[in-house]
Amino acid sequence: MAQLADALQVYVVYATPQDEFIHPMRVAPGATIGQAIEGSGVLARFPEINLVTQPVGIYGKKKTLDTVLRDRDRIELYRPLVADPKDSRRKRAAKKQNA
Repeated sequence: MAQLADALQVYVVYATPQDEFIHPMRVAPGATIGQAIEGSGVLARFPEINLVTQPVGIYGKKKTLDTVLRDRDRIELYRPLVADPKDSRRKRAAKKQNA
């Protein structure tokens, strides 16, 4: 790890309907998203996470695991969608129209 003065502050976040994981951590300059995720402990706490199939991002923008981090980045691990977004919009529109 780099000296404390050189280290970057980042956050690794993941949420399920029942639980949330927010882990502030310091990483060396040049560290990647993958390295931060590995070092955060999120994979041990949530073994269902599959970094091969689940997307990750920084502040809502999809990124790859080899993306180099910047200070104050929030690394987000995204869960698979359970509902089709188009179907959800149709149902909301129909409900609103019938109200």
